[in-house]
Amino acid sequence: MTSRKPPVVERSVASPLSATNGAVPVVRPRIGLALGGGGARGLAHIVMLEAFDELGIKPTIMSGTSIGAIYAAAYASGISGKELRVHTKDILSPRFGLVRDLFAARSQTLQRLYNPFTRSAILDPNALLDLVMPKHVRANFADLEIPLHIMASDFYEQEPVVFTAGLVRTAVAASMALPVIFHPVVRGTQVLIDGGMTNPLPFDVITPHADIVVAIDVSGAPVPDPKRATPTAFEALFASAFLFERSIIKEKLKASQPDILISAGTSQFQVLDFLKFDEIIAAAEPAKDRLKFQLERILSVETLAQIDSPLTSNPVCEPARARRGSRLLSRRRSSTDGD
Repeated sequence: MTSRKPPVVERSVASPLSATNGAVPVVRPRIGLALGGGGARGLAHIVMLEAFDELGIKPTIMSGTSIGAIYAAAYASGISGKELRVHTKDILSPRFGLVRDLFAARSQTLQRLYNPFTRSAILDPNALLDLVMPKHVRANFADLEIPLHIMASDFYEQEPVVFTAGLVRTAVAASMALPVIFHPVVRGTQVLIDGGMTNPLPFDVITPHADIVVAIDVSGAPVPDPKRATPTAFEALFASAFLFERSIIKEKLKASQPDILISAGTSQFQVLDFLKFDEIIAAAEPAKDRLKFQLERILSVETLAQIDSPLTSNPVCEPARARRGSRLLSRRRSSTDGD
């Protein structure tokens, strides 16, 4: 289990303990938010970010993989969930014909474009980011409002790569560079590909820096095509990457869990279903409500005494509840130790 840094107890200088009639000062937990990869299913990240905005809560650290890296970079730049909803819907509208046509083509046209004997990939991830990334995303990690970890994978070393400094666009491009579809990103001697190949749900990289870790899982399985009994060779190759990612997530959750794990409820959509924006957003709304409920409950001072009570029916989260309860309660006690 990864060791955690000693938590920092925040007190309001305007409201010292003596001014609260001896009440325990409010402890503000450090909240980490991890946004996973999953293609079009990751549009659900928008409503999860809206949940934070509606509660008036800001993560103190974030991480992202693939499409999760795009939305994490935007949110860490100060762009709200509502603004991301408007921006994404806009770039998928007929006004942005090139982007719309790309996703309308989906795998059938991509398959015709791809020749494994003459081409290593079809698309340049940087060129796609020029089309889809909000213009107000900060250029450098040092300029972000929220510290950010972006996941990529070293193709030759077969190891995860974590970006925390340098150019944000380079990190995001590497994180989304799914082999076959996107050209890899070269950084020095490294050839970088999709972060989902090594860490599709990167909650573990921010765990040492947060008291409460929230992970949004937008992974999914291939969706059967009623017109065909079996997938094409290209579809099978494309989907195999996401099957691999789901296996990684399952194994990770056996070893450790985030404090709040939200499945976005969008697994019924295909990876390139970006034009089903409204349907994906609607499908994610119940998960948004669950996230808000769990955040309110875990952050409520009144429920700290019952912090070990179940937040979800998922049994793999039990160890995380125990850690969270003891961690937050100890912080609450330590806030009065020197008073």
